[in-house]
Amino acid sequence: MDLEARKISFVQEFLRLQNEDVITALENFLHKRKAELADENMSPMSVEQLNIETDLSIKDAQEGRIIKASSLKDKIKKWD
Repeated sequence: MDLEARKISFVQEFLRLQNEDVITALENFLHKRKAELADENMSPMSVEQLNIETDLSIKDAQEGRIIKASSLKDKIKKWD
């Protein structure tokens, strides 16, 4: 069975679940595993890349392409 077929099968099985504890456990596992995979795939930025990112950030700030942290937090709260 290929990956797409496995995903469809999993979603169908998930939709049949009636136990909230099982759904919560699956959600927790998914979030934890995604975080672990992100950590595994993360690598340090080079000094050269850091300098490029810093220069771009300074330019964005000088040209008014910024957002207040409080506004960003408000936007993030609406994601849920």
